Amino acid sequence: MRLLAFEKGGFPTLGLRRGDEFIDLSEAAPDLPSHMPGLLGLGDASKDRLSALLENPPADAVRALDGITYCPPVWNAGKIICVGLNYEDHAAETKLDKPDYPILFLRVATTLVGHEQPLVAPKASEQLDYEAEMVVVIGSKGRNIAREEALEFVAGYSVFNEGSVRDFQFKSQTWTSGKNFDASGGFGPELVTADEVPPGGQGLKIRTRLNGETLQDGNTNDMMFKVPELIRVISEVMTLEPGDIIVSGTPPGVGFVRTPPIFMGAGDTCEVEVEGIGLLRNPIIAEQ
Repeated sequence: MRLLAFEKGGFPTLGLRRGDEFIDLSEAAPDLPSHMPGLLGLGDASKDRLSALLENPPADAVRALDGITYCPPVWNAGKIICVGLNYEDHAAETKLDKPDYPILFLRVATTLVGHEQPLVAPKASEQLDYEAEMVVVIGSKGRNIAREEALEFVAGYSVFNEGSVRDFQFKSQTWTSGKNFDASGGFGPELVTADEVPPGGQGLKIRTRLNGETLQDGNTNDMMFKVPELIRVISEVMTLEPGDIIVSGTPPGVGFVRTPPIFMGAGDTCEVEVEGIGLLRNPIIAEQ
């Protein structure tokens, strides 16, 4: 199944994709939770209900995808946990040490932007970089999760463009400033349930195109810390809950290591694609 969020009456609303259409869950199933963490937290009960709706939706709840305003699939995640230097060739191109333990940092919800919505190039910098990443969406609450059981806690996967403001990222030993500018992280277009994706999201091509030019071309097989290990490590530190997202790292080809560097700017369009999960497209605008 493919779940999305769209703007309705000025608020994010959940939808269930059905080919070139989608089912407005606020109309088809108003008794279900109105946000992704709540929906995922129902577990098998929500899966059964959504499967039934796909088979036989109320006709007046079916909408065309054309013309909707996408929101991030999980717009109110309790935790946005990002992984740095998780592809060996990316670590090498940055000339930073290959990590022995996952490099973890957090983003905040105000950084998130939906599919086809603009990423904002900030006034404070001209170094807004792209990073293609696969998102892991947690579906069940867990702490101290064993690696062998970790994928049981995954609800689905999505696509992320982790816009990074490089000069601010390296102003200090932590990366928080460069990773948390408003409207710097594209997320979407959908959440694809885990049953439609290879276990752990392995073996998937992951690419970035800026204005049609391919700048990143990797494969999720090359992640040093695979999804089960990330879940094990993170859950050793904090409780994972439905709707939490893990942004799992980027392959080589980022802009700041190139000669000359390539950054995103107003008027550009950036596409990030993860095979079988989706294509995320965002125009870039200047901060007003």
